[in-house]
Amino acid sequence: MFNAYLDIIRMRFLMMLAYRVNYYSGIIIYALNIGAYYFLWKAIYGGSETLGGMTVAQMTTYVAISWMARAFYFNNLDREIANEIKDGSVAIQFIRPYNYIVVKMMQGLGEGAFRFLLFSIPGMILVSLLFPVQLPSDPKVWALFLVMLFFSFLINSQINIVTGLFAFFLENNEGMMRMKRVMVDLFSGLVVPVSFFPGWAAGLLKLLPFQAITYLPGTVITGTASGESALAALGIQFVWFAVLIIPMVWLWHGARSRLFVQGG
Repeated sequence: MFNAYLDIIRMRFLMMLAYRVNYYSGIIIYALNIGAYYFLWKAIYGGSETLGGMTVAQMTTYVAISWMARAFYFNNLDREIANEIKDGSVAIQFIRPYNYIVVKMMQGLGEGAFRFLLFSIPGMILVSLLFPVQLPSDPKVWALFLVMLFFSFLINSQINIVTGLFAFFLENNEGMMRMKRVMVDLFSGLVVPVSFFPGWAAGLLKLLPFQAITYLPGTVITGTASGESALAALGIQFVWFAVLIIPMVWLWHGARSRLFVQGG
């Protein structure tokens, strides 16, 4: 079964490879996004040395890393699941000898591996040449960041799967998927770091899983969190990964008794 899951990763990787031109153009689009945020934050800082616990250099690095990390952890598993529920093709998954949720995770991982190798890495090289990004030289920091980036993928994928599974109960969860995407981008710290939110809002966001996707890995790679605080950030990610397994499995088991297919 393990080899079967590896084949699923490989097949999704090869499928993405067939459309690699789309991702080459995506590198340019992401670079433009990073450039827009760089000049915006530079104007916001003005003559200030530090805002929200970050210097201008750290903010530049945070923006660049966060957007390129998004290229890895981003996927459309929620939409894929919703479409399979709508057209009834999910019914065949009930009789196949594998776990549907794990299969979706493996498909997302195959897509993420493609994005990481052919999008994030070349994109980060390009952005580093265009903007004053200050990347850490300590290999331990990079090792911790890569582990945290993998957890970012897991947590984001879990949220996507939970959102997609709601199609079993709502029949049409398009609005929920759009709301989820906005919430992830905003509350994860991709648009605005969590430290820039008002105290009450930042405290509330720390009770939600979104910060574990972008903000926490960003604080580690920029050096605003190091040592024990960096390990604590990793611990928070692990806790949310474990917690999100519960609604994901509960929804899947509940969905198995509710499936009905419209159309043919």
